[in-house]
Amino acid sequence: MNLKEWAAANGVGYSTARQWFLDGRLPVPARRVGGLILVDEPARSVPSGTVAVYACVSSADQESDLDRQVARIVRWTAGQNLAVGKVVTEVGSALDGHRREFLALLGDSEVTTIVVEHRDRCARFGAEYVEAAFAASGRRLLVVDPSEVDDDLVRDITEILTSMCARLYGRRGAANRAARAVAAATEAAM
Repeated sequence: MNLKEWAAANGVGYSTARQWFLDGRLPVPARRVGGLILVDEPARSVPSGTVAVYACVSSADQESDLDRQVARIVRWTAGQNLAVGKVVTEVGSALDGHRREFLALLGDSEVTTIVVEHRDRCARFGAEYVEAAFAASGRRLLVVDPSEVDDDLVRDITEILTSMCARLYGRRGAANRAARAVAAATEAAM
């Protein structure tokens, strides 16, 4: 199978898989034949274990989208002849990494396959590392729609800037409140 087909079947971007091949980090044997990179992936059986569907939205006002997201993922999973054993939904941002349900799913050794709608549902940045860690442990992360959405990228940048500004101004505000408290305590003591 060529590298492009392997990448699509494993939910990895072609450019990422190509870079892994060039760096010698591709998790399966591969060889270059002319201009093609052929993957000598051994025939593997479908992992026995639980297939989990994970759906996530970043804020409570988007919570109504969870059911529609789950329906889309389950429909796609059924089309892949996979039986869904677990459905996990969560409201939480992928930026801060404090999603208890997703972390529990990652730590559940019974779950051999996690299916998400978009790659950013597992991690806004560095999803490739999650996929590589999963592949190294004989598990897999399947992405229903591997294409990036431009609106999501713009929203990510906005969220990062908002988070950074909130932390920066929050520190300044806390320092100002502390200074006012010290000044008030000093005046009261006089």
